[in-house]
Amino acid sequence: MGETLLARTPRDKLAEPLGQAWDTLNRLTGQPAFVEAFASSPEVLNLVMNEFYAKIFFGGRVDNRYKQLARLYLSLNHGCRTCNLQNVPGALEAGVTQAQIDSLLNFETGPFTDAEKAVLNYAEQMLLTNLAGEMSPALHQALRAHFSDADICELGACMAMVGGFAKLSFVLNLVDKESYCSFGSSQAATA
Repeated sequence: MGETLLARTPRDKLAEPLGQAWDTLNRLTGQPAFVEAFASSPEVLNLVMNEFYAKIFFGGRVDNRYKQLARLYLSLNHGCRTCNLQNVPGALEAGVTQAQIDSLLNFETGPFTDAEKAVLNYAEQMLLTNLAGEMSPALHQALRAHFSDADICELGACMAMVGGFAKLSFVLNLVDKESYCSFGSSQAATA
């Protein structure tokens, strides 16, 4: 990870529960830069950690397992190494199997239920690199076999937030990228 241009608040200067968020992120990834940088804007960090993650991503109406599966699919495809370090344990904890993780990038032939394949097809449409993503009638029908329209909205909002935060983390240089990440630095692209 390069150095972010944002000021970072060290752990000993963080009020709780921000310190707990730092501890969790540091334990999972060894890189708590997101919390450190966003500590200067506690209302935004609260939006991310409490309003989104606590209430919608880990809460909400849709089983967390589907959200974890979609989040991991997105991070693996986007090439966010820091995200992958936290998303693999999160997916396993939610009940995704190692065999599923190992075959996630080829999910159509992997050990996934029809509901999981529908979620992963939806996630494929939500990829930052998929500029032509769409909710086709066939995808909607596959999702509706297992989820209500409200569930589909929640899944999509979760993927949009996760993808948006990944992009923001790339832009602000708060995460490590996998070698295959297509969101390389602009300096590397012009070199």
